[in-house]
Amino acid sequence: MLQIQNLKSGYTGMEILHGINFEVRPAEIVALIGPNGAGKSTLLRSIFNLCEIYSGKVIFKDKNITKLPTHELIYQGVSYVPQGRQVFSNLTVKENLEMGAFIMKDHELVERNVKDVFNKFPFLEERQNTLALNLSGGEQQMLAIGRALIQEPELLLLDEPSLGLAPKIMKEVFEKIKKINQEGIAIIIVEQNAKKAVEIAQRTYILEDGQIALQGGREILEDSRIKNIYFGGR
Repeated sequence: MLQIQNLKSGYTGMEILHGINFEVRPAEIVALIGPNGAGKSTLLRSIFNLCEIYSGKVIFKDKNITKLPTHELIYQGVSYVPQGRQVFSNLTVKENLEMGAFIMKDHELVERNVKDVFNKFPFLEERQNTLALNLSGGEQQMLAIGRALIQEPELLLLDEPSLGLAPKIMKEVFEKIKKINQEGIAIIIVEQNAKKAVEIAQRTYILEDGQIALQGGREILEDSRIKNIYFGGR
């Protein structure tokens, strides 16, 4: 579904990614883990054309989408949830969801998609008239994911969805991600919680210093290099 070929990208002339080759198959969860500053978020931002791409290609469903404007990427079926739970604090839950549908002209389709998100996240329906600023951190994260789902993506980019969440809420978020994937949506998840990310992913890439250092399935957690980096050699 997605192929990244020899991608070099970064910000204001500073190269962060140095020749990345990466792929996502249909309806697959791919985890992207690595130390802070390795370039994980930059890879997602490169796909969504939010940073400078110096060379290489991003191919989505056999179409070259490299440097395609972000609103066009949404039309193509790619949605992005940045880290930090970026919701519109002074809008209600429902208004936040409707903001996710800004490119849609069919109001009936928007309403149908909002109802679909409410089915996935029942508490959002219960609190649809609540201002987003009054939601907990975990609820705001699920609202941000729901807003992206309004766009009917085939590929969902998630940047640190568990950041700052309590363990119980983190577990709920990961369960929701798995259910979304089971509906046929491919997902790339960037996560500091390496163990949890690898557990829900079919494949994992390890990024270090802007390059792919290792890739594999769930067995990747047994690799001594991963144990040393994330689990103190245990």
